[in-house]
Amino acid sequence: MINKNRLLIADGIINLLLGVLLLTFLSPVVNFLGVPFIQNSFYARILGGVLLGIGIALLIEVFHNGESTTGLGLRGAIAINICGGLTLAALLIWSDLSISIRGDIILWGLVCILVGISLLELFMYRKSK
Repeated sequence: MINKNRLLIADGIINLLLGVLLLTFLSPVVNFLGVPFIQNSFYARILGGVLLGIGIALLIEVFHNGESTTGLGLRGAIAINICGGLTLAALLIWSDLSISIRGDIILWGLVCILVGISLLELFMYRKSK
């Protein structure tokens, strides 16, 4: 029988690896994975950032120092939101995205919401300790 922690570690590592692969989304990675290459890898990279956060959240669940949690918990939510938000911010800063001003405002607003909610969750988590 597979132990719950080993399964979570395996799942976390798989998510981390897929997240890193999708974050890079370079031609050799695309060829290796056998997936279609696209000119704009925006959505693949966003998915990579979220998968990276999910992998971190799963590993946090395994190594949570014996605290009892049910479900994701604040630490996991913080990891996912921070990874997704920072990935989006990096894409907005360093990628050559052809988006409208409205799209730019909406996406930067999303970055602010994701990072802001993460900071609030972190504050609440630290306060509860």
